[in-house]
Amino acid sequence: QLQLVESGGGLVQAGGSLRLSCAASAAIVSINAVGWYRQALGKQRELVASISSGGRINYADSVKGRVTISRDNAKNTVYLQMNSLKPEDTAVYYCNKVPPVYNWGQGTQVTVSS
Repeated sequence: QLQLVESGGGLVQAGGSLRLSCAASAAIVSINAVGWYRQALGKQRELVASISSGGRINYADSVKGRVTISRDNAKNTVYLQMNSLKPEDTAVYYCNKVPPVYNWGQGTQVTVSS
């Protein structure tokens, strides 16, 4: 069964940076559109960044200009470089196919203090 394992989260001050990683147990990264989602406490999960198999990238307006999504097909890994973090970026971050069809991983907590 496909597994998605997110890592790289943590506690940072506003303005700081984090690099999230999502390792897949199968070669999905190179053949599917994959994305990073986040879910803040009490809110619905939202897609914040995606990258297609052809390399087309999209960002949510809330993170545009501050995050960069990338992938390493050989490692079946997707990354999310997050800069200029804001308290409103606080959430659990997940990766999945776009649209999400796989079981969700455990996510990685990002907490941004003001």
